[in-house]
Amino acid sequence: MFRKRREEAGFSALVYTRKGRERAGDKHGPISAKAASTWKMKSYQKLPTDIPQPTESDAEEENTDGKPPCLRKLSTWWLGVGLLMMVAVLLSGVTMWMLRQASGSQRGQTPLEKCSAVPEPLRFDCYPERNTVVTKELCESRGCCFIEHDQPLGSRSGVPWCFYPPDFPSYTLESLNQTELGMVGLLRRKVKAYYPRDIERLQLSVEFETDTRLHIKITDSTSPRFEVPLEVPQAKKRAENPVYSLEFSKEPFGLLLRRRASDAVLLNTTVAPLIFADQFLQISTVLPSKFLYGLGEHRNSFLHSLNWSTLTLWARDVPPTESYNLYGAHPFYLLMEEGGAAHGVFLLNSNAIEVALQPAPALTWRTIGGVLDFYIFLGPDPNMVIQQYQQVTGFPAMPPFWGLGFHLCRWGYGTSNETWQIVKAMRNYQIPQDAQWNDIDYMEGYRDFTFDPEKFDTLPQLVEDLHKHGQHYVMILDPGISSTNPPGSYWPYDEGSRRGIFINTTQGQTLIGQVWPGLTAFPDFSNPDTYQWWLENLNRFHARVPFDGLWIDMNEPSDFKDGSVDGCSPGELDNPPYVPAVLGESLSAKTVCASAKQRASVHYNLHNLYGLMEAKATASALIQIRGKRPLVISRSTFPSQGRYSGHWLGDNRSKWKDMYWSVPGVLSFNLFGIPLVGADICGFSGTTSEELCTRWMQLGAFYPFARNHNTQNEKAQDPVAFSPVARTAMKEVLLTRYALLPFLYTLFHRAHLQGHTVARPLFFEFPQDVITYSIDKQFLWGWSLLVTPVLEPGVDSVIGYFPRGVWYDYYTGSSVNSSGESLKMAAPLDHINLHVREGAILPTQKPGNTSWVSSGNPLRLIAALSQNASAWGDLFWDDGESLDTFERGDYSYLVFNVTQNVFTSTVLHANVEATYITVDVLSVYGVREKPSRVTVNGKENPFSYLDNQVLTVSDLHLNLSQGFSIRWL
Repeated sequence: MFRKRREEAGFSALVYTRKGRERAGDKHGPISAKAASTWKMKSYQKLPTDIPQPTESDAEEENTDGKPPCLRKLSTWWLGVGLLMMVAVLLSGVTMWMLRQASGSQRGQTPLEKCSAVPEPLRFDCYPERNTVVTKELCESRGCCFIEHDQPLGSRSGVPWCFYPPDFPSYTLESLNQTELGMVGLLRRKVKAYYPRDIERLQLSVEFETDTRLHIKITDSTSPRFEVPLEVPQAKKRAENPVYSLEFSKEPFGLLLRRRASDAVLLNTTVAPLIFADQFLQISTVLPSKFLYGLGEHRNSFLHSLNWSTLTLWARDVPPTESYNLYGAHPFYLLMEEGGAAHGVFLLNSNAIEVALQPAPALTWRTIGGVLDFYIFLGPDPNMVIQQYQQVTGFPAMPPFWGLGFHLCRWGYGTSNETWQIVKAMRNYQIPQDAQWNDIDYMEGYRDFTFDPEKFDTLPQLVEDLHKHGQHYVMILDPGISSTNPPGSYWPYDEGSRRGIFINTTQGQTLIGQVWPGLTAFPDFSNPDTYQWWLENLNRFHARVPFDGLWIDMNEPSDFKDGSVDGCSPGELDNPPYVPAVLGESLSAKTVCASAKQRASVHYNLHNLYGLMEAKATASALIQIRGKRPLVISRSTFPSQGRYSGHWLGDNRSKWKDMYWSVPGVLSFNLFGIPLVGADICGFSGTTSEELCTRWMQLGAFYPFARNHNTQNEKAQDPVAFSPVARTAMKEVLLTRYALLPFLYTLFHRAHLQGHTVARPLFFEFPQDVITYSIDKQFLWGWSLLVTPVLEPGVDSVIGYFPRGVWYDYYTGSSVNSSGESLKMAAPLDHINLHVREGAILPTQKPGNTSWVSSGNPLRLIAALSQNASAWGDLFWDDGESLDTFERGDYSYLVFNVTQNVFTSTVLHANVEATYITVDVLSVYGVREKPSRVTVNGKENPFSYLDNQVLTVSDLHLNLSQGFSIRWL
């Protein structure tokens, strides 16, 4: 189906020597291959593990060809005793390299010559503190190089003025021994680094978990440290045929990871020192290319800029803004290598993280706690990298079918009756809608688990009406629990206090902050007892208002009082030696104190996990209350959260640029394993325009999660609020989405089962086409439906890129045979361009006004023939809401094929749901000659054929549960 391209290309390691003064690369750009050759790899000497170490004279031998030798002279002892061990080591893909000691040529250099010899793109920041103007004296006090540049003193963009010299002290690899799954080593630092409580001895653990997954962990060898409580797979045996090889530098310690097929260096950590202090951990690597993605949550282009940029991962309540750390933390990146191969790196760490990017290309991880726990995924294509990542974090949950319909919300309906009127107006205009939502104005005093008895007195009746029409209700919940009510008057706080489930101060008292209801306490979702308390609160409210899904907001957690109403402690958790580049320059900015106590650890370690833990508790509660698949949409997220919730991209604005930013946001979260994602359609804050909202509804109809939402005191922006022309355009694009729901639902099944992306960047399908690497104004659904939205005002056309191949207009079947080119297309206000990739078969359905109505309607199958007249597609079908239908075998799965002018539907698995559905229409795009006749299961059938080579066979009435064939001659 995916026709992956796996060609891999090599890339030389970028490692400078300690001799010579040549410069490599321009002032701010990457180093060219030619220039890189002048900065030869440090001379290494390979050592087999678990054997006597070589003498000093052995270590001084030079390799004349400029490459690390495969083997050095081996002693008679080794030849006699160690041959079998050598074979085992080589087969494991592991070698050990010992860095050659500093040569005499370097000893003759002056400090200035030594510093100047470091190429600018390879200058790693030695003084990353944001609140300090770095002077020569401060820099040299750390033992680092100081060279001024054009940017102003203290600027944090551009080449660092203070950077590590080539001989800056780091750790030494003192031992390395084989284990059942890989290797374990001991690292020792002989010279203290400049952050407090430097850890002298570290343990290195390497596990070759699969042929395409490597696990590397570095931690304190003597004292336990906090590790993320995430369930990860445990390897049972060592990988037998890894596609990678791993090499080690002894002094200074470093790792060199290569792809065997191409010899490309994917990681090389010898370029800067490893620092591992109690509250400052740092490791750097050069990268094999500049094509880097991931590292969320941020607002920026899908392809990151490596021009001296810094990305901070610390969950924060702030409207999406460029350069800010936003709601979630995802320390995972995907990188496209030269030639089309891909790999990914995941740092399993929940502390505040900073990722510094520079144009070498290179990357530096900095975190202020925990351990360095890396998973590396070798792909080799980008689709496989994301699947391998989710094999560690967990595959996303299968959403309910209704969750893929259109959702409508606003803060400021004011009353349940006004909310109801919007629902009725949508029905009156026959505009598809599956769910109605309410923001915090439904609550009494903004308190969770309440509704306003006057303004929202008819809320239970509204929900009952929604259910009668096959629709659903979703309400918002914030984690902050009001703490100021008279004792005995507010059960959630009273009972939470009695059970001790709130986050505490360092003194063991309930931490009090301030959110929408005023003074609040915060549930500790790392405490298992909180799950039961949360469930009971939801159950009590569900008995009054039978909601179907939950929207969990403000769960970074947000606190309007930085830290707490009483501030935070003066200790090093709230005031660490190093503060990453967080908005507000404090870990407690708009959140609770880092020193706050939770059951699993201090908030310092758990902050980035708060949204994940709440989502897990919420999904569990919904399952117990409703007995059906939960729909949870969360603002704050962390790796593995796709198992429990989707995500919306936060409090965006009604601006054209915000509409564009949503596309890279949606694509990024598909990389992160949270495919159920979308932005607030038409924008949350500010006033939209009719043109903007129409274009945004067209784009939003192709978000995996589609919700229109806006704030209070602004004009309404639901579809019925606009002119007949705009309203009709919005209705039509929603009908298109609903027609495609069977296709979308099948994509989510593949995401749930195998970790596929739903909204997909073009380069995932065309990794050989470098032009696709930077495209983030178009995207694919799965592998086969190309979406090209209009993202600019005042235009009636759009330019889209079409990778090589045949593409068919979704609506008409007309074809474009592209050689890999950008094309200008008509895009009037009532139209969004959709194209079907050659070789695909899309299952579509006659759309209804709800997903429940649509799900009973006849199917139309669209086959887009490839240039060799073949096509393939599939359909997953079940009741749309029951738990674990695939796992229990209660589903239908069909495969569609076209070959040699025959369309076949093959039922691979069937249940009763498929017996209710019929296939009524088959449209085949790209039939080059008009057929003389068409047969259905051997019987002749009427058909139509258009000049644009579209064959249509109608009135089929074929039961989906039975296989069939359609032939044209």
